[in-house]
Amino acid sequence: MADGLWWLPSLLVFGGAVVAFAAAIVGVRRLGRRRELTDLEHGRAVEVRAKQLIVETDERVREARREVAFAEAQFGAEAARPVREAGERAERWLREAFLLQQRLDDAEPDTAAERRSWSERIAGLCTSALGALDQAEQALGARRAAERGAGATLTELPETAARLGRRRADAAAALERLGTRFRPTALVGGRAALDRVDVALAAAGVALAAPSGAGDAERAARIAADLDRAAADLDALDRLELELADAERAAEQGVRRLDAELVEARRQRDALSEPEDARELGEAIAAVAQLIGGAVAAASGAGAAGDLPDPLAERDRLGAALDRLESARAEARTAQARLDGARSALGGALAIAESQLGVARALIERGRGIVGADARTRLAEAERQLVIARQEPDPVAALDAARRAAARAADAEALAAWDAGAGRR
Repeated sequence: MADGLWWLPSLLVFGGAVVAFAAAIVGVRRLGRRRELTDLEHGRAVEVRAKQLIVETDERVREARREVAFAEAQFGAEAARPVREAGERAERWLREAFLLQQRLDDAEPDTAAERRSWSERIAGLCTSALGALDQAEQALGARRAAERGAGATLTELPETAARLGRRRADAAAALERLGTRFRPTALVGGRAALDRVDVALAAAGVALAAPSGAGDAERAARIAADLDRAAADLDALDRLELELADAERAAEQGVRRLDAELVEARRQRDALSEPEDARELGEAIAAVAQLIGGAVAAASGAGAAGDLPDPLAERDRLGAALDRLESARAEARTAQARLDGARSALGGALAIAESQLGVARALIERGRGIVGADARTRLAEAERQLVIARQEPDPVAALDAARRAAARAADAEALAAWDAGAGRR
């Protein structure tokens, strides 16, 4: 009995080894998961910092666009070129950062190493962009200081700051008056400009209050730059009412143009022969008609409380609606042209297929048993495709089937001729 169980110790040793190996695998996997979770937790700080840098860089790029326009007006295009080129580089880096952030935000699972690597890349791109913008703006500030002359500027800057302060008060009052005529969303840009004016004037006031010293030239350049930015934003605020009036006129013209386009679009829809194309164009027409109705209702009730207009948004919405309607009409025209072309070509394609089938049938009939299965199979497929072409209501699909029938019949003829020639030999 003992000799019959000689294998039991070996089995126990082998089983223990298997259990230990399985436990080791489970332990390694658990350790790997814990390490991955730890890495993800540590990487969150890097991701948060990357997002903060994206916001900061995006704001600086937007400010750089305004600075380029102001520098071109002040010094000319050539002097503003370094700022413009720095802004373009910063925009390229920012676009790459946005793409990487999109990877981090999408639904696809990423490893901790990937997320950390992408976040660090985002931070590096944004830091490079901010550095390029800082260098360009410092150079522009030096140019402004050289243009002004530091000694004269320090004596003139307080009066300039006071004058801009008075303009700021007038702009704030004008913005409040506009708030009684337009929705808050129409004045977001104006209020942001007023906030920038406040920041610039506050910074200039602090610098003006500082005691004189060896750094007066640099201080004067900073103050002048702040006041110039405030003046540019105040100029934009002065233009805001005119821009809103222009947007109102553009919205009214957009409604009239869309009305005319809707008439043409309905005629085009009624002339379409394909229900699917008519349905898609009809959906675009319905959406545009609803938008026009809302715009007219908003304009008629613009004086009522809570129904103030936003001409900037209305103009943009009407422009987008016109683009959608024009796109739908173009697609319908293309589809209709394709259908008309298919209808005109279908008769000829059917005649070619029938003629080719007749040639192939005659050749197979003459060859009798010499012609093999390949030629006969092609002929049967050609006949099937011809039936489809005659029964298919869609002229495009019918044309495709007729052309396939002709091609299969030509293949059947060629194979039958080959078989007949080989049989004669």
